[in-house]
Amino acid sequence: MDSHSLLARRAAALSPAAFSGHHGTIPFESGDAFPGIFPDLTAAAELALTKYRTETLQYAPRPGLPEMREWVAQYLTADGARTSPQEVLMSNGAKHGIDLLCRLLLDEGDSIVVTAPTYFTAIPIFKSHGVSFVEVGQDAEGIDVEAIEASFTRLCRQGRKLPKFIYNIPDFHNPTSVTMSRRRREALVEIGARHGVLVVEDSPYRKIRFQGESEPSLKALDQDQGVLTVGTFSKLVAPGLRVGWVTAPPDLVNRMGQLKSDGGSSPLLQRTVLEFCKTGGVESHTRIAQDTYGAHRDRMVRALRRELPQVTFAIPDGGYYVWITLPEEMDGDALAKRAAEEHVLIIPGSKFFAGKGHPKNHVRLAYSYTTPEEIDEGIGRLARAYAALAEKAKVQENA
Repeated sequence: MDSHSLLARRAAALSPAAFSGHHGTIPFESGDAFPGIFPDLTAAAELALTKYRTETLQYAPRPGLPEMREWVAQYLTADGARTSPQEVLMSNGAKHGIDLLCRLLLDEGDSIVVTAPTYFTAIPIFKSHGVSFVEVGQDAEGIDVEAIEASFTRLCRQGRKLPKFIYNIPDFHNPTSVTMSRRRREALVEIGARHGVLVVEDSPYRKIRFQGESEPSLKALDQDQGVLTVGTFSKLVAPGLRVGWVTAPPDLVNRMGQLKSDGGSSPLLQRTVLEFCKTGGVESHTRIAQDTYGAHRDRMVRALRRELPQVTFAIPDGGYYVWITLPEEMDGDALAKRAAEEHVLIIPGSKFFAGKGHPKNHVRLAYSYTTPEEIDEGIGRLARAYAALAEKAKVQENA
């Protein structure tokens, strides 16, 4: 039987390739957290399974535990984005939140705005909902708001529907690590409000800042309830917990709750996270994460400058990634393939574009998971892969 013929359109368009895993290689491809700083959640989990047993072993309320929603609302309000508990929906991590927003807002044939490049794991989620993409570029200040305005003007002139929402990662953008300037943030929120287009703010790395002053979140600048946010404890505490949230007006939260297929996100995990949060665990762990990932970034920057002076990159002020620009003649896909032969995993830049026809001389490296020693070794292996490809190209050119 031809299994491909049985697939729905949303699945047929997806890659059949298996996930690679680490398998003894040095992994720069995935934004996994550093295992050496995972917090001890034993006491919080014990409380969840004893004192709160009747809550945590039962189905959870669809929007999430009331006390958990209240904590998230207070956390966001303290960051300048005034939020009520009724505006918070708990999810199974950020990607679940993105999917719920898509289920809530998108019909097949709708369009959305994304940056070029954008978060590669979100692309198949969006594609599964049958959308088309309006890709806009970005620079050192973030997403190109003038390009968004121009695209909206063009669509209106053609009598076509505007995109349902603008998806962006304003803080330490994945993959580029760019942080939007305040003036771009204000302009983006204003464009969305003026055209009646929602803005989806996905900012899992916001608190993982090593240097510089934080800009206000898009939600903090929003006066019209036009910014919907996606957050997660994956970067704040540990990714295996799979506890995240979405903020939206209460009527949308209530509708999203009805679209959840999980029977209510795990109350056991929510309560465990909540008890950890109530003791100040998130704040203390965030400081540890900032110190650790800042040191990892510095190690990778030094290694890149030493081993691969041919490439260029901006030094990120936070987050998990370095976005590498290769010389124009170097293909990122070819480099990723050759690097795997040297037992180091990277992601070619082509994976981060929703459309086609983009430059292929980029790769993304994650410094979050590996030790400083592995970073040195991995960049050395990557340099060998680069040298091998460059030599091969030279031989072919002279043949």
